[in-house]
Amino acid sequence: MEKILIIDDDIDIADLESYLLKKEGFDTLICNTGEDALEEINKERFDLILMDIMMPGISGIELCAKVREKVDCSIIFVTAKANLVDKMIGFEIGADDYITKPFENQELVSRVKAHLRKDKRNRKQNNSNIIKIGEIELNKESFEVKKNGTKVDLSTREFELLKYLMENKGIVLSKSQIFDSVWGSNFGEISTVAVHIKNLRDKLDKDEKYIITVWGYGYKFVRYIDE
Repeated sequence: MEKILIIDDDIDIADLESYLLKKEGFDTLICNTGEDALEEINKERFDLILMDIMMPGISGIELCAKVREKVDCSIIFVTAKANLVDKMIGFEIGADDYITKPFENQELVSRVKAHLRKDKRNRKQNNSNIIKIGEIELNKESFEVKKNGTKVDLSTREFELLKYLMENKGIVLSKSQIFDSVWGSNFGEISTVAVHIKNLRDKLDKDEKYIITVWGYGYKFVRYIDE
């Protein structure tokens, strides 16, 4: 049974989220402060975390950054703060999704289920040497990439970039996240990300079916919906 941590100082909202998720068979734990949440995260493993942004003491933004250092599960903000800047900050520090209060009950449950399914698929893929998404297949052991069964030659950096994007399929990744993970923060300039994205598209994705630009933020790798 998947266990979900709910972090919200609004007791009524936290209780509602817990009730909705328990009805679907999930185990839940509620923390009303960020400090309590950090204690629980240090004690046990959670499969997904729901958290508010506006909380006394440690804010949700600060808490998310601290939590992301300790866990790799999905983190979903459930908050009344709905402007674009808040969302971008949340994604930048490691959140995976954003639900605005007041929320539709079924939407909350559906989003949670979707992220849990995605995390299971990612774990399964990460335990295998081969990642296959749509027409594109990447072999982490042989360093080979194929599209529709035909080998495509990539540079080492292009391969590492593609691997990082595919391992994080469906997740919006900022340019700085990509740069730090693929190049390392002390090597080159962040502008090289866009150059290598263009190279990958030229070789694998001329129609931009898989590598999607999130304007003003970064990129995400998706499965083309019409396949």
